[in-house]
Amino acid sequence: MRVVIAGGHGKIAKLLERELAGRGDTAVGLIRNPDHAAALRAAGAHPVVCDLETSDVTTVAGHLTDADAVVFAAGAGPGSGADRKDTVDRAAAVLLADAAQAAGVRRYLLVSSMGVDSPPSPGTDEVWAAYLRAKKAAEDDVTGRDLDVTVLRPGRLTDDEPAGRVELARHVTPGQVTRADVARVLLALLYDPATAGQTLELVSGDTPIADAVHAVATRRG
Repeated sequence: MRVVIAGGHGKIAKLLERELAGRGDTAVGLIRNPDHAAALRAAGAHPVVCDLETSDVTTVAGHLTDADAVVFAAGAGPGSGADRKDTVDRAAAVLLADAAQAAGVRRYLLVSSMGVDSPPSPGTDEVWAAYLRAKKAAEDDVTGRDLDVTVLRPGRLTDDEPAGRVELARHVTPGQVTRADVARVLLALLYDPATAGQTLELVSGDTPIADAVHAVATRRG
């Protein structure tokens, strides 16, 4: 399997790249900063310098040649303002969907966030509110297309060791989840096309990842 990952230098992306490489798959990571290329190679991925904030559809589509799937794992990151939440967390996800359609790549995994279904409450930090609005707008755009989309909404992310057990469903009680487990769930979703068309929330839990993904795929059927 050849998988192109937007936000290829992010923590979840690099963990997913290692998982893919460990299975003998090909991971291609789109990065803004060429200085990050060595880190991607160390994770077993092929780095491609492509700034999704400035690139056009034709350029991005060219990087998706022969891809079996794309994963949007990019984010404006800590310290960014409300404007970049829109240009990265929304617009870049939309651009990747445009490019996927242009390149004939149907499978699209979108890493979003829990909490986007509810409007930000009064007094919510402006940047955080912008982040939630951007993620929801990205979901609405991408899931409305003729693509095989799975939206994954993790809970609060940690860098703890993976537990290998999760709770995965359309709605779960808010909680936390390790980035390593998110990466492993993404890998399992990539290998189960029956999960396309679903929006899933994810936190740590008691169910082995393979069983959790199989369960949501079976319920859909």
